[in-house]
Amino acid sequence: MPHPPAVPDAADIGAIIRAKLHLEGPMLPILHDLQAAYGCIPDAARAPVADALNITQAELHGVISFYHDFRSAPAGRHVLKICRAEACQAVGANALSDKVLAMLGLEWHGTSADGRVTVEPVYCLGLCACGPAAMVNGHVRGRASAEDLVAEVSA
Repeated sequence: MPHPPAVPDAADIGAIIRAKLHLEGPMLPILHDLQAAYGCIPDAARAPVADALNITQAELHGVISFYHDFRSAPAGRHVLKICRAEACQAVGANALSDKVLAMLGLEWHGTSADGRVTVEPVYCLGLCACGPAAMVNGHVRGRASAEDLVAEVSA
């Protein structure tokens, strides 16, 4: 289970940025470290990152929004990812995801009000023969059922 996110601090953000600036192509390592520290890419980090990399905040936003694992808000204590690839769709992934979202009262990328669970789509977990597939807190689940997934993230 992830730790509660820390409060963004300008000095800490600067230290995270400086620790990776020596790398060739430091943007993704910086973003990964920020997300590890805060549970997301905090708004307070966007201007310093863009300045350090000599890019616009719009360019930075493009990168953050392109990669599905980067977040603009912290995820819930449990992260449930449901495969949306064609192989899983062929064996019921659409019905599975519809039922899970309804049972949790969430939309895609939504986090429950109590911060318990975030639900996200993914586009292949490599369990094509065991679909529909899901991932709960980094652990894959084949032949997933809505009831089992909801029970696991509700614990």
